[in-house]
Amino acid sequence: MKTFYTKNAEETQELAARLVKTWKGGDVVGLVGDLGAGKTTFVQGVAKALGIKRAVKSPTFLRMQVYELTTYNLQLTTFIHIDAYRIKKPEQLLELGLEDYLGRKDTLIVIEWAEKIKRILPKRMRWIRFDYGNREGERKFSTL
Repeated sequence: MKTFYTKNAEETQELAARLVKTWKGGDVVGLVGDLGAGKTTFVQGVAKALGIKRAVKSPTFLRMQVYELTTYNLQLTTFIHIDAYRIKKPEQLLELGLEDYLGRKDTLIVIEWAEKIKRILPKRMRWIRFDYGNREGERKFSTL
């Protein structure tokens, strides 16, 4: 387990950009933590590092957002951002086509509130726990 601390949203996005360089196609990354702990800010940093120019917002009502990549690298062509906060049954994501992307070597999937849909996710995946730090604006990230 590794632990990281950031002081503000900018540092959180910089941390995400560093971590995404260690991930590869086929990876599924589950983000867990309280509301406001920095999950969406972190995903924005991932998206920016992948070369996504448009604004990335939490897809709470859309649930799953698919981004086609053109500038990151030739192996990774798709980024999937999922917000499972409002999911009542994990199968709802399967109906949206999630299983079409799971295991694809050209796709990176990052899921906010992943613990809510854990039973439909791969056994081998990356987990990051988000917590509030001790100081104003500080966040603690633990890879599990």
